[in-house]
Amino acid sequence: MTTAKDLAAGVDGPTLMDTLRHLARFVKLSGTPPELDSLEGLKTRLASYGYATRMVMHDAYVSLPGACRVTVDGRAVKAITHSMALASSPGGARGRLMHLGAGTEADFAGRDLAGCILLVEGIASPAAAARAARAGALAQLHVSPHEHIHEMCISPLWGSPSPETFSQLPRTVAASINRAEGEALIARLAEGEAPEVVIEAAIDAGWRPTPILVAELDSPAGDAAPFILFSGHHDTWYEGVMDNGAANASMLEAARLVAQHRAGWKRGLRLCFWSGHSQGRYSGSAWYADQHWQELDRRCAVHVNIDSTGGVGATLLSNAPASPELAGLAEAALQAEGGQSFGGKRPARNADQSFHGIGLPSLFTTLSEQAPGGVAMRNALGWWWHTPDDLLDKIDETLLVRDTRVYAHALWRLLSDAVLPLDYRGNSSAFVAEVEGLAAKLGEALDLSALLSEARALRDRAEAVASLPEADRDAALMRLSRSLVPLEQTTGDRFAHDAALPLPASPALRPLHRLAGAEPDTDAWQQAAVEARRCRNRLAEQLRLLRADW
Repeated sequence: MTTAKDLAAGVDGPTLMDTLRHLARFVKLSGTPPELDSLEGLKTRLASYGYATRMVMHDAYVSLPGACRVTVDGRAVKAITHSMALASSPGGARGRLMHLGAGTEADFAGRDLAGCILLVEGIASPAAAARAARAGALAQLHVSPHEHIHEMCISPLWGSPSPETFSQLPRTVAASINRAEGEALIARLAEGEAPEVVIEAAIDAGWRPTPILVAELDSPAGDAAPFILFSGHHDTWYEGVMDNGAANASMLEAARLVAQHRAGWKRGLRLCFWSGHSQGRYSGSAWYADQHWQELDRRCAVHVNIDSTGGVGATLLSNAPASPELAGLAEAALQAEGGQSFGGKRPARNADQSFHGIGLPSLFTTLSEQAPGGVAMRNALGWWWHTPDDLLDKIDETLLVRDTRVYAHALWRLLSDAVLPLDYRGNSSAFVAEVEGLAAKLGEALDLSALLSEARALRDRAEAVASLPEADRDAALMRLSRSLVPLEQTTGDRFAHDAALPLPASPALRPLHRLAGAEPDTDAWQQAAVEARRCRNRLAEQLRLLRADW
């Protein structure tokens, strides 16, 4: 039988680079004709490997940044605006310039910023945009950490807006300038000067048809068997050869190799190439999760995500994220193909992770990073990330082959192992310990006995899976996923998408932690108690209902 190591050894560098040269021909903005043309080329290649392919079109709320002009005392400086920011009114945004440091909650606290332009150090982010809107600011001017300026989407919404969430879209004009220009402004403000800054920004925002390329191959067991979802975004900033062209090439190569050994599959494979990642804040994957919720809940075993493989200098693999239940598989793949250990990083709130609410465990997103000591920047993906310089010369073919082998190794295990390589014993025990700790802290203030009983039943089920007949284990592991993954990765609503903002560990338990940390007999405690009671009831009932499916 083919081993994962043997299969991964078949990754072919010239084939990867040929796919990349195709992708490098297109600027793939969400919902634009070049994006669709590029996807059609991938569709043809996947069909030649034996996959059933289809192009799915759906409407999404997309924001394409346009021209941007920033002047300082009448002098134009190089600048860009950002996806989901507001367009400026005629004549541009004008207001008092205020230095906000890194734009943290503490930087905003106690300051009157209404009508101001905020000078914020660091790459534009949804968190800073949300704080600026709450403060009544007119605009943000972000200062890049170096001479390169990075395209960003600053919406805190995950996916397209609904009537309930539309008001949470950014309500400020936003632009970014390079470090030298920003430091000059910071110095002038420190000297008591008041430079006149004007931001003129155009934004093309609205609903438009966007594509998702889906390629599927069932296991020999047929179309009712579980499947593995393998996904990555296809839309880019500029040509986006590393982000995310290289990942698309890795997807095709891994798909080519595993298809050659389909007779050994125990599960099917579905590939999805998303639009709306870069200019729609994960609108494609969020739509797909909503549209196919029942099928994904019933049949999808694991979500494997891929982003930005093979970058020049991307020698570090140990920061690759994985759900705790997939730590063993992550360790095996990274060691076998990259000679590095899995560092234990959990998935973050990014990278088209639109499926945690359903309960899909996730393996990887960004796999390889720049080694420490390079240019400090978000995600350590290289200074060219989200700039016009993300071109073919930023790809190291040797590292691209290595990264693709890691994915091919892991994908083959997920497709061919007799039992899914998922282990919920560690995290189910950790969840019980967390609830026990909360119960001890809260005491009679909040009875957690029902929730604790369900948590212990979940842990017992995770321990008992190994004793089940082999033919029954996949189904049992998938039901455990539906219970534990939403608790660990979401605030607890399996049918909604949390904001694209950082979440703490076990966010579903956050209301209970909030009550445990509140000062008793205060208004804050009373308010936290209202929320905590509802949280306790919801989680206990959700676990009870899921246990009924075991």
